[in-house]
Amino acid sequence: MMAGLLVVSAIAFSQSKEIKKADRALSKGDLIEAMDYIKQAEPLISASDKDEKANFYLTKGKIYLADAGKDFGKMKTAAESLLKAKELGVSGKMEEDFNNAKQNLRVALVNSAIEDQNANNYAIAADKLYLSYSVNKKDTSDLYYAAGNAVNAKNFDKALEYYKTLMNIGYTGIKKEFVATNLETGEVEPFYDEAERNNALMTGSYTKPEERMSESVQGDILQKITLIYISQGKTEEAKELMDKARAANPDDVSLMRADADLAYKVGDMARYDKLMNEIVKTDPNNPELYYNLGVGAAKLGENEKAINYYNKALELKPDYGYAHINIAAIMLQEEGKIVEEMNSLGNSAADNRKYDELKEKRKKLYQDVVPHLETAVKQYDTNVELVRTLMNIYSQLGEDAKFKEMKAKLETLEGK
Repeated sequence: MMAGLLVVSAIAFSQSKEIKKADRALSKGDLIEAMDYIKQAEPLISASDKDEKANFYLTKGKIYLADAGKDFGKMKTAAESLLKAKELGVSGKMEEDFNNAKQNLRVALVNSAIEDQNANNYAIAADKLYLSYSVNKKDTSDLYYAAGNAVNAKNFDKALEYYKTLMNIGYTGIKKEFVATNLETGEVEPFYDEAERNNALMTGSYTKPEERMSESVQGDILQKITLIYISQGKTEEAKELMDKARAANPDDVSLMRADADLAYKVGDMARYDKLMNEIVKTDPNNPELYYNLGVGAAKLGENEKAINYYNKALELKPDYGYAHINIAAIMLQEEGKIVEEMNSLGNSAADNRKYDELKEKRKKLYQDVVPHLETAVKQYDTNVELVRTLMNIYSQLGEDAKFKEMKAKLETLEGK
């Protein structure tokens, strides 16, 4: 019995030495030596006490993180090791080392995920951000961005799982933002933190430093969940979820917008129109809202009402290209009716007079449409159908110079 105890003691002492050697090698930046020592210690782990095991996994996590670079496999090993250390318990100096390692791991995972996201590698970005969240459940924003990347990767089941978790824990995404006004653009811009904002102020390019609270993202989360449900053919589940969320937060504008989006997706345009009118009352100077009301009214066949909404959007934003396009589209619907009536006429004097009246009416229609299309073409000058439509109208109006200009533009766009 005594001999057995001596063997256990000797093994534990040997492992402790290897862990210390690994830690010293890591401190010196010798990752090959550190990795070698930690691998020597690993087979002996089962013979150690709880604290020694925690120290081993913490050291292993630090070494694999330092050696990871862009290797996701090593990042995962580092994460698994740190989680094991946390499970075993860390305190004192070990807790400080653990917290530093955990933060360094998060920085590595998030930065690497951002690179993947920018390269459209959404699936791996989602995995990295979810791993970051797994190591520190307090960083719930990592789960939110993991869900967004899962959506972009079209992994809807995984995205749904993440979004449901966020809903269950009551994630809002509301946080303090440090902002300043860009002197060149006049726009208020947010910064990562106060230090970054203060550095920007020192360049002289920013002024008016302020603090504000960001908007809730619960509406976005709910919208994403309902869209996923709809894509899966689960319309009733989407409606049920929306009803519960709205009942709990009836005045939340972000949820109201998500509800309007759901109504639009399922084709309930009457409800969409009703909700959009409620939303407009909360932000009456937002041209996007009037534009959306116009879209809803047009879907309901209320063209005059739609044009009124689009014109309201243009009052607030005169160069709103899509509003100009949609107005032109509604107006040009009348062209078909005019041409049909022209073609139905006979050759009597009365018919000829009516024909001339209709021809003049069509000309007036074209003249009214042109300003909208010209404004739109200035913004969307690569839109082939837009250029073609304007070219044809110039032809009908006898605007030869403008017709030739649009014709040349169209040929360039079509590669002729």
